[in-house]
Amino acid sequence: MTTRGSSNLVSVSGSKSIANRALICAALAKSESIVSNCAPGDDTEAMIDALQILGVGIERKADSIQIAGNLDLEATHELQLNAKLAGTTSRFLTALCSLRAGATTIDGDATLRVRPMHDLHKALRDLGARVTPVENDGYLPVRVSRGTQWQAKVAVSASMSSQFTSGLMMIAPYLPSGLEITLSEEVVSRGYIEMTVGVMRAFGVNTDFSGNQIWVSPGEYQGTSFSVEPDASSASYPLGAVAISGGSVTIEGLSRSSLQGDVEFVDLLARMGCNVSESPEGLKLSRQKEKPLRGIEVNMSQISDCVPTLAVVALFAETPTRISGIGFIRNKESDRIGDLIGELRKLGANVSETADGMVIAPGALHGATLETHHDHRLAMAFALIQHEVDGVVVNNPQVVSKSWPNYFEVLRSFYKS
Repeated sequence: MTTRGSSNLVSVSGSKSIANRALICAALAKSESIVSNCAPGDDTEAMIDALQILGVGIERKADSIQIAGNLDLEATHELQLNAKLAGTTSRFLTALCSLRAGATTIDGDATLRVRPMHDLHKALRDLGARVTPVENDGYLPVRVSRGTQWQAKVAVSASMSSQFTSGLMMIAPYLPSGLEITLSEEVVSRGYIEMTVGVMRAFGVNTDFSGNQIWVSPGEYQGTSFSVEPDASSASYPLGAVAISGGSVTIEGLSRSSLQGDVEFVDLLARMGCNVSESPEGLKLSRQKEKPLRGIEVNMSQISDCVPTLAVVALFAETPTRISGIGFIRNKESDRIGDLIGELRKLGANVSETADGMVIAPGALHGATLETHHDHRLAMAFALIQHEVDGVVVNNPQVVSKSWPNYFEVLRSFYKS
């Protein structure tokens, strides 16, 4: 992210969620692709490293990545891939490697090994892939390879993570009859599935998503030039900074027509008392500091990555905020309900946990040392408090390298501009 001039025009790096989807499609394509505005960060780096181990030719030029495509799915040699801390990367790679003739072991760091993968592994087995746990069933490390016969239909639980569904969707064109996916239970993060549809279509594949059904036609991805949108989840932090501290910010290149559901975060801030507008430059948010922030009631199941940001903004509202529909985020990089609430209470915040969320009520805040729990989104949200409350220390801030390596440096520049 960079800031330019007194108007606070902010350039946010590209969406890692979109970039990782584009990289999978480009690797499978039969011709060369260029993915531009590809964000730096651990998740993207882990994906690129893994694709190179899989034999995909990749050349980097600044924030553009040239991908040769033509991933050899008939290769029989065994491989090992390390997704490190990247949940999205690990899940997409598990699905991708189920297309390979040779076995691939997907592993990650200790905190990734405790994140649930059962629904994805079960769905791949139901489809016909060979999926063998190396240690504990439903967790990493896992060994995957192509089976003898593919099914054309599969049911998958969508109540835990949309990443399982997206992984299945992206390999579906390479199944003999394509794939029909039935989503069981409540669909969380529907916007991320719609994002996957948009990226797949950009690479020339026919897919549809309606209700709880997804259809993907058999075919092949076509190499293309693909520009990654600014990251709407990352944009929530400068937007949240203005909501808390006043002023204005324009997120360059971000619009309401974004593939990312998290762009709706600006609407929540509008409900709290901020002003939102759109121009050719991007989305603009402003607030006069003397105008009070109002608490809101909101189901955030579709934009759950923005929960820490909204919770922090809600600390400065004059009335309570109730966030619901997010029980599943207990299994993110951290327990994003329990860990988030525990840290906010250190500040004196009046926060209570509910079955599927939290309630943040007004209260006097004071300085405290906050732990990030290996979670980049907690670290970035907590940093917004430091500008308004003296004595707030964020421990292990380097976890932001997962998605935004120079976040703290940029945030300091943002507040000065």
